[in-house]
Amino acid sequence: MDTTSKALFDRAQTVIPGGVNSPVRACKSVGRDPLFIERAKGARVYDADGNGYLDYVGSWGPMILGHAPERVNAVLRDAIEKGTSFGAPTELEIDLAELVIDTVASVDVVRMVNSGTEATMSAIRLARGFTGRDVVIKFDGCYHGHADSFLVAAGSGVATYNIAGSPGVPEDTIKHTLSIPYNDIDKVREVMTSMGDKVACIIVEPIAGNMGFIKPKNDFLKVLREETEKHGALLIVDEVMTGFRVALGGAQSLYGITPDLTTMGKIIGGGLPVGAYGGRADIMAHIAPSGPVYQAGTLSGNPLAMAAGIETLKAIREPGFYEALSAKTTRLVNGLKGAADKAGVPCTADTAGSMFGLYFTAGPVANFEDAKTSDLELFSAYYNRMLEEGIYLAPSQFEAAFVSAAHTDEDIDTTIATATKVLAELAG
Repeated sequence: MDTTSKALFDRAQTVIPGGVNSPVRACKSVGRDPLFIERAKGARVYDADGNGYLDYVGSWGPMILGHAPERVNAVLRDAIEKGTSFGAPTELEIDLAELVIDTVASVDVVRMVNSGTEATMSAIRLARGFTGRDVVIKFDGCYHGHADSFLVAAGSGVATYNIAGSPGVPEDTIKHTLSIPYNDIDKVREVMTSMGDKVACIIVEPIAGNMGFIKPKNDFLKVLREETEKHGALLIVDEVMTGFRVALGGAQSLYGITPDLTTMGKIIGGGLPVGAYGGRADIMAHIAPSGPVYQAGTLSGNPLAMAAGIETLKAIREPGFYEALSAKTTRLVNGLKGAADKAGVPCTADTAGSMFGLYFTAGPVANFEDAKTSDLELFSAYYNRMLEEGIYLAPSQFEAAFVSAAHTDEDIDTTIATATKVLAELAG
């Protein structure tokens, strides 16, 4: 079925570490070689052998309109004729910044970068520079990119491959990063009581999407806001994945919290490499050249990426967009839970907006330790059988999934029917 992909992977392994440019893509945790994707359109991706698949990865989140939407392609064609990179200011940067600020209530000023990792590493540098403190608090299983400070009990690929930390990260760097259990309000209060005056910031995924899909429970986010304000620390909400995905104003609008800084990515690039961080004007004024905290990027504000991001944000602001997308996603998740129940397979699944997750465990799943109780062998079998049936999922139990505006009702029905068939076989 995938002989060309196999040949390409063999070739890739001689010139690229592990044959891939990001670890989870190698598909090791699901016991197979990766498919090499040749093209994509709408809700489908097509591999190098010409096989088509219904896609719930969406390039790991940014393809909220589906693949290669014509309205985005049109602005890209226009932009590319004018030049691909200038390393100089453009009006497009202002246009996208204004759209972001108009959409995310907590953001007064925003700086464009090239990736989510750049956004988060810049945000914590800014938090340290603004507060004059060193300690960063994160949460077990939350992944904020691969900067040194974040590779402590991280999620995503680190969780997929069960890597405790990472060689090459100095102890002196990570000694200032404290990771505590997600959704543990008592632990947050305990830590802030004992060392709040040393904490520069708390950074959190408002909905954890890098250890599967875990919503904040009770008043978890509210407590983070209260404790940071009480102790003079900053609250950074990492919306690289959730931003413009779970709601137009991000997860912070769903849960009614106002962070000091927000990190963004994925959707604001319309499928091209873009990240951003923004927040209160007085904090952002500390970034060079306005202030002394240095951060730079030659390709930041790339005109192609700005053009794609602007058109994508325009599309998702149209009336009824999120209501329709959320309804499709909810129907899909209910169908997947129904398929698991019918097969007698323990399953926990949930959704917010067009983002969802499914664990093969009875649950509930409130943190990383709960997520790790999932049946990974069953997930691997499920992943491979779904792929054989034409459904493309993330090759890890610890990754969220996504529905796009290009998915039709028929696509949702096909996916539910396929899951019903596959889970019945696996349970049989």
